[in-house]
Amino acid sequence: SFSENSQTIFDNLLLVNAYKQAENNSEIMIFEKRQASGLHNLEGLIFAIKNSKVITFTYTKHEEDVETKRVIEPYALKEFKNRWYLLANEIDGKDFVLKTFGLDRISELQIPNKTFKKQQTDIDALFKNSFGIISTLHETPEEIVISFTSHQGKYIKSLPLHHSQEILIDDENELRIKLNLVPAFDFEQELLQHSEHFKIISPKNFKEKMNEIWKNALK
Repeated sequence: SFSENSQTIFDNLLLVNAYKQAENNSEIMIFEKRQASGLHNLEGLIFAIKNSKVITFTYTKHEEDVETKRVIEPYALKEFKNRWYLLANEIDGKDFVLKTFGLDRISELQIPNKTFKKQQTDIDALFKNSFGIISTLHETPEEIVISFTSHQGKYIKSLPLHHSQEILIDDENELRIKLNLVPAFDFEQELLQHSEHFKIISPKNFKEKMNEIWKNALK
């Protein structure tokens, strides 16, 4: 939403101003050294999106370790967990589908002087019921109830898991929240990071799926 985007921009401006006040002193403001690459292409991608320019680049899929040449119609850029992703339609595809491309896997970006006609699409709707960058447009969200330990709950309150987060119980024993989303792979991975500090109350099928993941990990 506009307000969420404005907050992100405002927060980044606060960081820039704070960094200037610190006079670039690395002993005052210590930034994460482990940063995702690919941000050098941001300016070119924004230009291409604003001007409806077809772009080409080489893309590397980590799971396949194969480089392929892509011809793309770019639509938007999305951030998730300090990484940036390009939402774009691949021209070679039969149907119009906005796919997700990690900027850290894009190289040899070129912007030839060729334009395309943008299709009307609701970008927000693609991820309304998603936790991360996996689109769940045609999937039905579920009501998910999770209980966190009281201590871990403080972190969950300060940085909500999802925009749908609603607090059901908040006391010395637990923080119980309700979410409405599609529990795809990236949401499962997020929960695993909270280790023994949570338990799934409902739905039963999602609880069983997470239990199976734990069992496989123990093997």
